[in-house]
Amino acid sequence: MHLPALTLAYWCVLAAALLPYVAAYIAKAGSFRGRDNQAPREWMTRQAGWRARALAAQNNIFEGLAFFVGAVVIAHQLGAVQARLDMLAAAYVLLRIVYIAFYILGLGTARSAAWALAFALNVAILFIAGR
Repeated sequence: MHLPALTLAYWCVLAAALLPYVAAYIAKAGSFRGRDNQAPREWMTRQAGWRARALAAQNNIFEGLAFFVGAVVIAHQLGAVQARLDMLAAAYVLLRIVYIAFYILGLGTARSAAWALAFALNVAILFIAGR
């Protein structure tokens, strides 16, 4: 198998696309006996505590994914400096991982700060080629 020669920023798109599934796995970990695979969304609505927060993190990561993918593609198309784009994309993914952890731990203020920083990085990625 030959892996394509993608930039680090494009690999970060893949990593960001996998994060919602990581959050969902965390929410479901250890609860396979009580989970109804015939009606998984109903099972999700009955969750509380850290499991509910992990599922909420999954939803939020999905919500922000399109903007991140679009920003990275636009930055590439407009000829952004690759090293800078790679650094910003990697920082975005790292902040989203931190966001998931803060969400699961119930650290609302820290979670919001991580979200805001990741959003700001995403905006920076979108406009990086203009510099």
